[in-house]
Amino acid sequence: MLHIIDDEEVIRDSLMWLAKSRGIPAAAYDSGKTFLAALDNMPRINLQGQCVLLDVRMPDIGGIALFDLLSSRNLTQVFPVIFLTGHGDVPMAVDTLKRGAFDFFEKPFNDNKLMDRVQEALAASEQAAGSAAIHTRLSALSAREREVLDLILEGKMNKVIADKLGISMRTVEVHRAHIFDKMNVKTAVELARLLK
Repeated sequence: MLHIIDDEEVIRDSLMWLAKSRGIPAAAYDSGKTFLAALDNMPRINLQGQCVLLDVRMPDIGGIALFDLLSSRNLTQVFPVIFLTGHGDVPMAVDTLKRGAFDFFEKPFNDNKLMDRVQEALAASEQAAGSAAIHTRLSALSAREREVLDLILEGKMNKVIADKLGISMRTVEVHRAHIFDKMNVKTAVELARLLK
């Protein structure tokens, strides 16, 4: 989902049309406050495949301030920000990119180049969300489950894992079942693919 935040209705409409022409679902917001209210109501599960096109100069919350808020919430990986401005300069562009913005475009911009970058940002968001989900699943494993996981990934059978860790084969089977459940996989092959 592309989130377009610009106080100029003409720009919002134009960007919505561009997104539609590329088959990108989009929503438009006339201010940073409107976007933040929508963000607070978004289910956490939907925070993947997102991108923000953000105007620098807006009346209530400026683009840089909104970017800082997203950064403070650790959302700039799943919400890559592409700045748009008619009032930018090189130092501003460099500063925002150093601080983690995905890109910076000056108005007027090349429609195709902008939408290409939006699609790249959406792909990066998907990847970041997937990595975060895997990390969350891994952090749910106990220390012993992590040991069993490492040995499963080495291709060890339950009996070998039990001998190596000094536990019963039944305990290994229980740990394996918990690992598969927590990682949301059914086989060791799926587990290996997920973590490669």
